[in-house]
Amino acid sequence: MFVHVRNVRLFYKKTGAGPAVLLLHGNGEDHSIFNTLVLELAKTHTVYALDSRCHGQSSSATPLSYDAMAQDVEAFIAALGLKKPALCGFSDGGIVGLLAASHSPQLFSRLIICGANTNPRGLKPSLLLYYRLVYAINRSPHIGMMLTQPNISPAALGKITIPVLVLAGSRDVIRREHTCQLANTLPNSQLMVLPKETHSSYVVNSPKLYPLVISFLQE
Repeated sequence: MFVHVRNVRLFYKKTGAGPAVLLLHGNGEDHSIFNTLVLELAKTHTVYALDSRCHGQSSSATPLSYDAMAQDVEAFIAALGLKKPALCGFSDGGIVGLLAASHSPQLFSRLIICGANTNPRGLKPSLLLYYRLVYAINRSPHIGMMLTQPNISPAALGKITIPVLVLAGSRDVIRREHTCQLANTLPNSQLMVLPKETHSSYVVNSPKLYPLVISFLQE
């Protein structure tokens, strides 16, 4: 399914029935990373799995930025008339969720943030160096975005008073201290660092994410 919002045509897949949950993928991915999660979550919820602008089946649009994607999500919710959906975002999707919630603190009922950073320094130094080298060669706008964005201030995070579940793998590419600081800055958050998991191992077509999500949604 498609919806036109702002200057972009967004693809989304709607599945199930019940309270609304939005799923947002990471950089260079599409909605299909959540296929395993959707199979279970759609039994009790209406699941909207989106392709962000310049990803998947959604159209390309400028600018490619986290702020633009957050505004797309806000417009998507308004266009479909959704009332306080929950949101689960992985990596860049988590960043977008945080930005949208800081722009409109009453937009969501709950947030689940998987492996997100609030600024580029949240990435481990080795990965940041790797991306700088790759960007010097290919000038990918997707990678360039990761090198300069996001820049979410503690004041912006402080506006998000709804319950937030912050997830990360013990072997994540996001620095542990950064994830802890994110959770500590959010007024109403829970932090779970998952043993032996990487940045994506518990998220991308993994059955491990569903029990965490459904438990938090049902609290």
